[in-house]
Amino acid sequence: MTSAPANLLAIRNLLLTYLNVDKNAVRADDLEPAEVGIVGDVNHRGGYHCGSDRVVTNDYSVVESSRDRSGLTLYASALDVGTFSVRSGGGTHNLRTFSAWMVAQCAANAADTRDIREIIYSPDGRTVRRWDRLGRRTGGDSSHLFHTHFSFFRDSTKAGRDQTPLFRRYLTAIGMIAVVKPEDDMEQTDKLVGNTGSKSRTVGDVLADLQNLRNWLISPANTTGLVNPPMANSPLQQMLAMLRAWPALVAQVNELSGKDFTDEQQIVSGVLAGLPPEKIAEAIPPQIARDVADELSRRLTA
Repeated sequence: MTSAPANLLAIRNLLLTYLNVDKNAVRADDLEPAEVGIVGDVNHRGGYHCGSDRVVTNDYSVVESSRDRSGLTLYASALDVGTFSVRSGGGTHNLRTFSAWMVAQCAANAADTRDIREIIYSPDGRTVRRWDRLGRRTGGDSSHLFHTHFSFFRDSTKAGRDQTPLFRRYLTAIGMIAVVKPEDDMEQTDKLVGNTGSKSRTVGDVLADLQNLRNWLISPANTTGLVNPPMANSPLQQMLAMLRAWPALVAQVNELSGKDFTDEQQIVSGVLAGLPPEKIAEAIPPQIARDVADELSRRLTA
């Protein structure tokens, strides 16, 4: 039997989330659950509110488009939206303005409207109009003075395509859904989200610090024009000097790594030549020092 597809139920849930202001009470200006329908009542025969078990011979919701013929299933493929009124973004928004906005998007052939076959609505509460993508009809019955009807091509319902983007755009346009600023639109005056120890720190501060650090790394000490350069001989300046000297140190190590250090006597002589006599004396054990002194005394008196 005819049932409501998940993609149209998603629209219903979205609208009720944002347009049913007080969910704990029935209010004249709220969009109530009973006012958002998908499946036609038991007496309903033919049209987009019916699935394959309830369509009629030459049903316009099947025969006028190949998209409907190929997409016919037990799913209903229509949505009714009842009256509401909300204050948002400095204005009042209701079923009339909602319908006019939707029709304008369809008439402009916006990408997220192309699965909509028709909208039957009232722009003023006195006349009924129909926007029909196939251009077959322009009016509707008087029940549409109090609700707006959306028909979706049946192939989109059969495929389960997401139909919420258009309705989400409407709710965003009237300020019911907050606009999330994309990361690539970040301003330098935006404060950092994470805690860096400075509540007033901005994106611009971080960019400036990064630029300064780059300048310090590639510029010698005391270079004019740097913003807050590290002081000469300060720990930071000494660290930066070591970083700059690092390539030269690496080159020296590479050069030494290619040499043969197997001449131990040469190494010892080189080490001793670089030490003062008192350092050599401190390194000699006492007994050996006395033996050396005796031997030196014998040689000097010989």
